[in-house]
Amino acid sequence: MAEGESRSGALGILFLVVMIDMIGFGIIIPFLTYFIEDLATVEGVVEFGFWIGLMMMAYSSAQFLFSPFWGSLSDRIGRRPVILTGLVGNTVFFTVFGLSSSLLMALIARFLAGAFNANIAVAKAYIGDVSDHTNLAKRMGLIGASFGLGFTIGPFLGGEFSDPALRWELFQNTIFETHSYLLPCVIGSLLSTISFVLAIKYLPESNPVEIRKSSKSLNPLKQISNTISDLKRISAMPQLGNLISISVFFVYGFTIMHAVFVLFTELELGFSVAENGRIFAIIGINGLIIQGGLIGPLTKKFGSIKLMRVGTLVCGLGLTLVPHVSHELVWLSMGAVVILISTGNGLFQPSFAAILAQRTRESGQEMGMVMGAQESASAFSRIIGPLTGGLVWDATVNQGGWFSNATAFHLCGLMMAIAFLLQLKTKPSEAPVRGHLEEC
Repeated sequence: MAEGESRSGALGILFLVVMIDMIGFGIIIPFLTYFIEDLATVEGVVEFGFWIGLMMMAYSSAQFLFSPFWGSLSDRIGRRPVILTGLVGNTVFFTVFGLSSSLLMALIARFLAGAFNANIAVAKAYIGDVSDHTNLAKRMGLIGASFGLGFTIGPFLGGEFSDPALRWELFQNTIFETHSYLLPCVIGSLLSTISFVLAIKYLPESNPVEIRKSSKSLNPLKQISNTISDLKRISAMPQLGNLISISVFFVYGFTIMHAVFVLFTELELGFSVAENGRIFAIIGINGLIIQGGLIGPLTKKFGSIKLMRVGTLVCGLGLTLVPHVSHELVWLSMGAVVILISTGNGLFQPSFAAILAQRTRESGQEMGMVMGAQESASAFSRIIGPLTGGLVWDATVNQGGWFSNATAFHLCGLMMAIAFLLQLKTKPSEAPVRGHLEEC
């Protein structure tokens, strides 16, 4: 097999690996609320929002803690064994989560799933190993595409295959009747197993022994300390620090919604698990259309700064309107709202990334350090966002006046408004670089 064909096959396997990682993240979204409510009710716990937020926080926290470890380990022993280890972890902990019989067991399973799913950085390093400057950007785009596809497939599978004993006679009087949300988790495990087998057969090592590095510490705490130091240094720079703040507020506002969206649709709209899965599939499909097809022509016409600002406003509007959808035209109004949310996010993410890359080059900073610092800041937002949403929901859902089940969504809108105001400090570049970043 020619070298080009071998690398093409390896990239296909990587696409599959990252997509399955995102399926594993997204597959629980439609049923997580119902699952936690079931477990909490048995244990006499009434703080549903807190536990839902805590479950999402556990996954993101594990990824934050273990991503540097897996990346450094892959520098020492190679990318392939680390990627394979992550797939084994996926296979095990998908199923363990579905079999959870207590809140603590589910929390531990979700944390360990996040720890083993923290190898996306290794997949990016693999692409860097096998690419040059002429195809690196295009190949990195595979990561974004697999994210979008995985987030579309995952929630759909989670919704359609939850509680199968109520829908198909085949599953009655089986373990899938006593564990209503096990089947989508088993499906996730099977997909991960298939990916593992394909990786064993077709994924070669990209980091040769002779160039491997062992200078980096594998101590996660030391790595986090170094990352925090980089973040402090970047945040002190006027332009880059402002962009980091924009990212923090946008991601924070966006992830508050993750903990409360299904709580709202279940309580106020009576949505089933499957209906929630379909809603999230709409979000994923629209995101793919925006980022996969429209963002290029829109950037050439309007520029990244305008698209970032419009995306923030549109996303914030959609998040604020969630609790105000029409109960009579629920699917039409909810469909319109989630399209606003996904369109805004789809415009913001690539536009922000292009601006950050441009400003990093202009300031003469190391791209890897700046991107790592920004990702760490975003990870922190993803950790506290769902927990904030859950706590606000528990505190306000049964209140009246200014405080109600709409409060958490209004908080999302407020965070987006702050992000937008910070964006007004971002001015067009005086020294554009070649390529798609010219419009920054």
